[in-house]
Amino acid sequence: MLTKRNLYVLVFVIAVIGLLVVQYQYLRVGLGLARAQFSDKIDKARQNINSELSEVNSLTYTLGNAIRKDTTEVRIGLDSLEKASQYYLNDYISYQLSVSGIDAPFSYTLYSRDSITYLSSVRSHLKAEDKLTYPIEIEGYLPELLKKEIILEIGFEDLNKYFLGQIRGLIIPGLLFLFMIVIVVVWVLRSFYLQRSINTTTNDFINNLTHELKTPVFSIGLATKILEEDVPDNKKAVVELIRTESDRLKKHIEKVLELASMESGKKLLRFQEFDFRPDLKRICEGFALLAQHDITFEYELGEGPYNIRAEKFHLENVIGNLLENARKYSDNPKVTLTAQTQKGHLLVHISDNGQGIAKEDIKKIFSKYYRVKNGDVHKVKGYGLGLYYVQKIIKMHRGRISVKSELGEGTTFMLSLKLTKNG
Repeated sequence: MLTKRNLYVLVFVIAVIGLLVVQYQYLRVGLGLARAQFSDKIDKARQNINSELSEVNSLTYTLGNAIRKDTTEVRIGLDSLEKASQYYLNDYISYQLSVSGIDAPFSYTLYSRDSITYLSSVRSHLKAEDKLTYPIEIEGYLPELLKKEIILEIGFEDLNKYFLGQIRGLIIPGLLFLFMIVIVVVWVLRSFYLQRSINTTTNDFINNLTHELKTPVFSIGLATKILEEDVPDNKKAVVELIRTESDRLKKHIEKVLELASMESGKKLLRFQEFDFRPDLKRICEGFALLAQHDITFEYELGEGPYNIRAEKFHLENVIGNLLENARKYSDNPKVTLTAQTQKGHLLVHISDNGQGIAKEDIKKIFSKYYRVKNGDVHKVKGYGLGLYYVQKIIKMHRGRISVKSELGEGTTFMLSLKLTKNG
């Protein structure tokens, strides 16, 4: 079975291969353009060379004497004349090629139509099938002097290296950037899986720890029930406090275990379609009853039904968690809940008149274990799991949660859940 890790690696390998294929295609296009430019440049150089060699000048005069082996008008031997002509013509061709923008190594040969070779370059001139050759049919002075058709053939060996050199400004940066992308992606994947391994180890430790805590918490709860039967009246408050705190600790342990199960994928939500309005009303009535002595709570539920597809238990916990937070983070709590349907969605707003949340903290409040810092950090106890749990549940329902808050003016949490077709 293809795991997520193997899938990521496979996608990465395919992407790298794709980039290499694209780079290769760019290289082919670049080589094609380089060949076309080279062809234009060599045509220009051939025209210039033919024009110069068709006239009577010092070069053509020297070449004519060397071809006819005539040293009567010069004071050097025939070998020296041929050698001088060989280098003279080589330098001239090199100059014309450089003027046309060609600096590739070349060779040449000067011959007639009857296959008599008169001059060749110092660099050996290979056959046409071994290199790219460009013949130039000389006109004017030399053919008229020799009464023959004269051909100057210029050859270039291994032009691919030359073309690659011309476009190396595209190849090297492309390969460099590709290498950098590979390094960065490998580093990111390595960091991701390392962090995932650390998270897994941490979750396993927390799971083991919370499981170990369940036994003593259960024992404490059982002991307090036994003590309640025989404890004196003046000690009942102490026993009640112990039971309350043990129940609170038990809830925290269950929440940590629940979150760990969800993160590991072992816990799957069982969705069902139902009308959430009666359940939401029940939650509001229960909260109003429990909090009637210390807070002001108002709620308004729009016309139903609120038909949604959800996991009832966890969705009720989300509403309860947000209501409890609104109560805890206010000195003189005034909490409001409104619900209505709009454009195929159920919108639930929970507002309070508490201390508010700073803008820099709003993006962080849904992070695991994060708690907003204030002057009295121990005023409200908690572990930074509540809002993380809320956001995770809403996301698993494919809903949205957002926050609107200003310091000193309270906070509003806005939930949006999609209604079913019957909603």
